[in-house]
Amino acid sequence: MFGKKHSKPQSRIDSLIGAGTTIEGDLNFSGGMRIDGQVNGNIIAAQGKPSTLVLSEHARVNGKVNATHLVINGTISGPVSAGEYLELQSKAKVTGDVHYKTLEIQLGATVEGRLIHTSVAVQDKVVAFKLSSGE
Repeated sequence: MFGKKHSKPQSRIDSLIGAGTTIEGDLNFSGGMRIDGQVNGNIIAAQGKPSTLVLSEHARVNGKVNATHLVINGTISGPVSAGEYLELQSKAKVTGDVHYKTLEIQLGATVEGRLIHTSVAVQDKVVAFKLSSGE
């Protein structure tokens, strides 16, 4: 609103990992991605670009997940980081710490880990501390 730049979620899906598909290894993407299958590795969105990751109720991820906008209705075993927005739908199950800026949790979603709110002000303080400690 007042000079803050928020990226908009992708309204289209550029990539799809269908049901019955298993990916072994890390997955890097940009734009919009939907996963209905299983990924055994980290899922990382391109930095500096808006990204949307949608995990259906059939999706299973064993690894770290990082995207700007994240909608989860499946299972993740690993840490989750949403730069702008995270939605945990009713069948979502996350085992690991969750970093978010804006969070929406529906009834039935579970998180076995810490919920950690990140904000621009906190990030600025951390950067300032690192700069001053190196002198």
